Amino acid sequence: MSRRVDVVKRKTFVLDTNVLLFDPQAILKFGANDIVIPITVIEEVDRFKKDLNENGRNARQVSRFLDEMRRKGNLLEGVPLESKGTLYVDLPDEKPTGLPIAFESNKADNIILATALKHKNIDSRKPVIFVTKDTNLRIKSDLLGIKAVDYEPGDQKIEELYAGMRSVDCTKKDIDDFFKEKKLSITNLKNVLDLLPNEYVILRDATDKSHTALGRYDLTSKTIVPLLRGVVEGVWGIIPRNVEQIFAMDMLLNDDIRLVSLVGKAGTGKTLLAIAAGLALTIDAGAYAKLLVSRPVFPLGKDIGYLPGDIEEKLNPWMATIFDNLEYILGTGEAATSPSGKKKLGPGRKWQELINQGMLNIEPLTYIRGRSIANQYLIVDEAQNLTPHEIKTIITRAGNYTKIVLTGDCFQIDNPYIDSSSNGLSYTVERFKDQKISAHVTLVKGERSELAELAANLL
Repeated sequence: MSRRVDVVKRKTFVLDTNVLLFDPQAILKFGANDIVIPITVIEEVDRFKKDLNENGRNARQVSRFLDEMRRKGNLLEGVPLESKGTLYVDLPDEKPTGLPIAFESNKADNIILATALKHKNIDSRKPVIFVTKDTNLRIKSDLLGIKAVDYEPGDQKIEELYAGMRSVDCTKKDIDDFFKEKKLSITNLKNVLDLLPNEYVILRDATDKSHTALGRYDLTSKTIVPLLRGVVEGVWGIIPRNVEQIFAMDMLLNDDIRLVSLVGKAGTGKTLLAIAAGLALTIDAGAYAKLLVSRPVFPLGKDIGYLPGDIEEKLNPWMATIFDNLEYILGTGEAATSPSGKKKLGPGRKWQELINQGMLNIEPLTYIRGRSIANQYLIVDEAQNLTPHEIKTIITRAGNYTKIVLTGDCFQIDNPYIDSSSNGLSYTVERFKDQKISAHVTLVKGERSELAELAANLL
């Protein structure tokens, strides 16, 4: 009897093609249950195998995995997985039946739906769940009485995303001691023993809210330490305009922090601050050999050859926002002149000069895969359009002494296969928040202009 109950407790998950293209490891993430892949899904995956983009790479990985499983047993009868589940490939004996007349029987989506419906009818006590990232397909599944869910591998709701900073009430003496000793032990404070590495703190005098101090939690000393000197004054003419931007500038200029993530709506200054800090550390301080600024040519891997002109002309439409920020920074003032009369690299220089001198590179993420990027300040703009797997691919390119900055707005997603919770940027923020070489801050206040701020909030 107990064995029968265990069998009934197992669920059947029918996977859609887009799930495997989004995450080729998805088959292993449904625990001790039955995973069914309709033969139509394999046929659709096969059509993507020759693509040079992320879908093509994932399709090839899925095919290799299924081929490995084939060697371990009969996929029609089921092959055991490391996750304690069982993998099946469903091969129907005849054309799909049981679908309403409005559903075209030769359409791939409907054939996949018919597979889910067949398994639901085999044993009504055994839950059948159709997993797809296609919204319309989930609606059609619901009409057929089949439970449908989106594929969300450990998603973090955007409202619950780690903010990277917090406000802490303390005494006047605590703040005075912080300024005097240049540190403050967290044992002196209440309810802050759960501070994460490099989490930023606003210390507020409980008796005088105007009496404040800004600091960062240092995991090694287990104390709150002051921000870097000169952060408030900014770099390259870019001055932080609010507390979040001050925190962002501190982590961007801190060489001990190797991975920075900045999340915020349009106009909060994410890219501008990142580029200004990158120029300061690369050109002024010489801490890095090169500043590399990139962003997805969506989708990642799309060939820019479809656009007319040479490589620079092809990049312009995709990299326009980066060029705009560079021109704004480099046009904020005249270049300083040294006592010898030679111009220093600073405001007033053209970004093309920096490119010609090998100090600045601007390129799409298409060209980053497979490289080893050492001793560079790498900024990845619009990172919210990347999947977790793509983000992993980029970060694992980092060689010695490389710093990576990820910027993006998790509410502006162009990739149809991800959303505000499942994108690579949100995923990275949550996965790295416990690491002492990373830091994050969520920028809230727009500083681009009054009009831009109103648009971001109202539209």
